[in-house]
Amino acid sequence: MSRLFICLLLIGLFSPLSSSFANERKTPIVEAVAKTRQSVVNIRTEQIVQRRSSPFFGFGDSMFEQFFSDMMPPRSYKTQSLGSGVIIDSKGHILTNAHVIDKASKIYVALPDRKKELEATLIGQDNRIDLAVLKINDEGTFPYLEPARSDNLLLGETVIAIGNPLGLGHSITTGIISSAQRRIQLDQGHSTVFIQTDALINPGNSGGPLININGDLIGINTAIARQAQGIGFSIPIDTAKRVVSDLITYGRVRHAFFGIVPADVGKSFIRSRGEGGVLVEKILPDSPALNSGIRVADVVIAIDNVPLTSKEDFYSFLATYTPDDKVELTLLRGLEEINLQVQFTALPDGYVMAYTRRVFGFDLRQSRRGLLVDNVEEGSPADRIGIRAGDQIVKVAGYEPETLDQFLDLMGQMLGRVPLEFLVARDQRGYLVELP
Repeated sequence: MSRLFICLLLIGLFSPLSSSFANERKTPIVEAVAKTRQSVVNIRTEQIVQRRSSPFFGFGDSMFEQFFSDMMPPRSYKTQSLGSGVIIDSKGHILTNAHVIDKASKIYVALPDRKKELEATLIGQDNRIDLAVLKINDEGTFPYLEPARSDNLLLGETVIAIGNPLGLGHSITTGIISSAQRRIQLDQGHSTVFIQTDALINPGNSGGPLININGDLIGINTAIARQAQGIGFSIPIDTAKRVVSDLITYGRVRHAFFGIVPADVGKSFIRSRGEGGVLVEKILPDSPALNSGIRVADVVIAIDNVPLTSKEDFYSFLATYTPDDKVELTLLRGLEEINLQVQFTALPDGYVMAYTRRVFGFDLRQSRRGLLVDNVEEGSPADRIGIRAGDQIVKVAGYEPETLDQFLDLMGQMLGRVPLEFLVARDQRGYLVELP
């Protein structure tokens, strides 16, 4: 018997067996990754940074260095960062984190099995929600993963986090869901709800998809804290679906107008129920809240079944809705728990300035010097604290609006937040005041 015959016999015997073993190894995780991987992209950004440097840097005299540094022309440096994203439609729209592309001058994406990078354009972003939408600058159709749902997640179910951090291949980690609604305090006065898993998510995987065992897109991975070892956080896809249309159409998320002035409930209320809520302190005129039947002294305990614990929760959660959204509120009215449907609207024209005048007591105008107080209402909080026409408004709640449109946009986010801190400038001196 020849060696060739023996080799052919062995190939014939073992090839079907190897193929059979490979089929047996096709677990649901393998199939879910195969369904998803073509839509996961690497995102590389370039940012131009300008800095002034002194030729005497390192000589030990900081004042000397600063003097010559101010005289030197600025030098440009190019920095790069990497992240991931997921294509969500055949046109090439990519959903990712806002921090992945923030301040980028150029954006490039690398698709699986394609050697050449493609340039992409930023379509819209919202830093509060940490979401952004890009568009691939190329004709044709693209493999995509359609957003699914995240309101039916099960504690303990298997999830898969996929990224493309280096553009060379996929990074895949698995884990289980330990919380479908984990509230995380991101900064002062701002919290948000995440899916918490033990699937490892590193900064290079930020913006990539979180999928379930069926390969459905249920979240966008976000790297929050490096010290949180063994914990992964993802933005629920239901949050992304609410805002993605606004990001594509308007380049930003429009403010949803609700129309209540919230307050935190008392400690006795929290002790009696074991959890908090948001007290309706006032209802703004001509608002969806007024039209929906909400009353002063109602306590909002949940929005779309997501519990609220404080007024900061309320503001943060409201930022994830648009004027087109309808929500279900769970209220406590006395001892009775009731549900109400509320249709959010856009802010009416002129409403924000009228609100500023009514609540704080002044009007603004834009000038070369910045935002100047145009008029102060007699007897108003602004009048009582000593603000005059001609004063400059430099900061509002720590933010620096440079134009009247920026001020109105900021105040639209702050409707109902009282008191607010204003930095007022007069005769080259600044004064911090709280209104009302």
